[in-house]
Amino acid sequence: MIIGNIAATDVPIHEVLAKRASAHAFGERPVTTGELRAVLEAARWAASSFNAQPWRFLVARREDTKNFENILSVLLPINRQWASSAPVLIVTVARVNYPHNEKPNRHAWHDVGLATGNLMTQAAALGLVTGPMGGFDPTAAREKLHIPEGWEPVAVIALGYAADANANSDARYAKPRERKPLAEMVFGGDWGETLQFAPENEKSYKETGKCQTHSTIQ
Repeated sequence: MIIGNIAATDVPIHEVLAKRASAHAFGERPVTTGELRAVLEAARWAASSFNAQPWRFLVARREDTKNFENILSVLLPINRQWASSAPVLIVTVARVNYPHNEKPNRHAWHDVGLATGNLMTQAAALGLVTGPMGGFDPTAAREKLHIPEGWEPVAVIALGYAADANANSDARYAKPRERKPLAEMVFGGDWGETLQFAPENEKSYKETGKCQTHSTIQ
């Protein structure tokens, strides 16, 4: 999707979050060194279990032909087709064990996701767009990118500026953004129990975009 396809949220959220959308077409404008450092710095400051910071990022600009092509080659063909236009490709990697005791870190992929969320949100704040991909060959990524044992490739992110809206003719990416309603994913004390919000607080927040009182749950 092209940036500017703003989410139709049920209550106001931060503008950057509402504007963030996955991109599948990129323009020629390069990502500056300062912008690249900023999105990676945002990722660096993500929360993690035991502050283990289990994320690593393999980054290749398009002009770094060898490394860029290595990352591109591990993508599934459907992703390779559009990701090739991105100025930057980033592979996210998770450390599977805690560094302080070498015990399995079952939160590692979750924490890499938090760091990735920071990266993508910072990118949106800078006017950049991102295209995260799960469609890649992790075995090929390990071999071609020399990822050591104890680390697992998680995803690949394309980063850049959005192409002109007319450049992406795929109807899938022209549709309005949609998400399942909160009622399907947020429960009360028991699984499947509807979470009830205090009506007066919900109303005041919808009208002002600000919390007037501490929200309570009935």
